[in-house]
Amino acid sequence: QVQLVESGGGLVQPGGSLRLSCAASGTIFSIVSMGWYRQAPGKQRELVATKNSGGGTNYADSVKGRFTVSRDNAKNMVYLQMNSLKPEDTAVYYCNALAYSDYNRHDEYWGQGTQVTVSS
Repeated sequence: QVQLVESGGGLVQPGGSLRLSCAASGTIFSIVSMGWYRQAPGKQRELVATKNSGGGTNYADSVKGRFTVSRDNAKNMVYLQMNSLKPEDTAVYYCNALAYSDYNRHDEYWGQGTQVTVSS
């Protein structure tokens, strides 16, 4: 009922910056939280950064000080500004949302993922 579409991934050199965007569409009553996860080859999917409706944020230790998650609630958008990128940041990045599709129903949704490659 809720669709998430990521954009902004690509190839960037170490130390560079990249900005990811995610748009939520469909039957949305409200969005409790939105954020980003990533999965590198051979590794588990891990939390990168999330932001809830109250403004609270949660960052992985590995990205603190380098990444910033932000939301535009009116547009149902979430962004991930990634600075000082490292090769270790290479992964598929997935948009995530916890959203109400009705007054008494909430579910977790995932985007299809966007590839981020940090390499010289």
